[in-house]
Amino acid sequence: MSTKNSRAVRDLAALQKTASTSRVLNLLGIRNKHSDDPDYATKPFFLNPTLNESLVVKHKVRPDELYVFKSRKPVATKIIIPFEKTDLNLGGRSLFVGQTGWLDMLQYFARDGQDFSRDILLLEVLDELPSLDPFILREHLRRRGFDISSCYFGISEADMTRMQNYVGGQIQQLISLAFPNGGSARTEKLAIALLGNNIDEVLEPLRHVMRLDPDTFREGLFSWKGFLYYKWSLSDMIPKLASVIKDLPNIQPSGRGSFDQLRYVEQARGRIIKAIRKKSADITGSLKVYDDAYRELTESGKPLAFRDFLMNAPSMFLVLGEGIGVVSHIASFWRYRFPNPEDLQTSADEIADILQDFEASLSSTEASVWGRE
Repeated sequence: MSTKNSRAVRDLAALQKTASTSRVLNLLGIRNKHSDDPDYATKPFFLNPTLNESLVVKHKVRPDELYVFKSRKPVATKIIIPFEKTDLNLGGRSLFVGQTGWLDMLQYFARDGQDFSRDILLLEVLDELPSLDPFILREHLRRRGFDISSCYFGISEADMTRMQNYVGGQIQQLISLAFPNGGSARTEKLAIALLGNNIDEVLEPLRHVMRLDPDTFREGLFSWKGFLYYKWSLSDMIPKLASVIKDLPNIQPSGRGSFDQLRYVEQARGRIIKAIRKKSADITGSLKVYDDAYRELTESGKPLAFRDFLMNAPSMFLVLGEGIGVVSHIASFWRYRFPNPEDLQTSADEIADILQDFEASLSSTEASVWGRE
């Protein structure tokens, strides 16, 4: 594709700083932060050095981009290779996984004399996923046989900042057990440590309260972060989804539309509202399993039950990640396309396209991931 003039590529520097965890896998940023980690070299994400310093983005396909695909694709996996790794403002080259001629483009963009077969398979596996959040990503790749360093499965700096206060409130009960005289400063410090990639010694008291050995604690901590991430994501999206549900009945086609289009829009609005509510309720129900297990630890003093839950938790991430990815796509795209609730008019063609995209997303289930075991 043309790349330097692409809006997404032109804003690479901003993308690196502000991108959400579920939308962007910043491999260049991971290199800058973890290149000294022995596992970074021995268990890389991509074997190809150029690809392993790229940005992988889940991208909402715009109407003027549909022509590069053989079939309709509402969300695509974009690979962005910066022109200059020390100055992302210079932009980069990009391609979509699965676009016409993408394999030839990949070979041209990342000419390192490396066998691409393993990396091509990995890219196709990434394209199966609805989002790039580290919890659904690690579990899916593990099931597909990819052994990749844990340093690649972290929460972005932008999301860590946004999550900090939420996580502090969520773990306050456990902090009270570990530190009876703890204060807000300690809560903030522990929240930062919990969200980070490294097991900080500041977390040792929590490990003792949970009665976990160091290896089990490391694995359990990843699962714990996953549930905190999904709970935060849902709490962040609830008001945005409420806006979608409120706005949908009021959206109106401008100009003339065909009878079939207008009938579809009228019928689809109600189906989508019902499906959004059901998907949200399903996610809430799944997260309640975590809430119950956490309550067993903090209120009933049963750390072994919480430990067992965390050890088995990753199997839930595929379903949770799929659901969160779907509602996040709907909420974020709606806010982007209709920022003003007083202006809900566009062409009948565009309204039909948007609603068809939403219905396709909501009708997909975890089988899109589980079905390729």
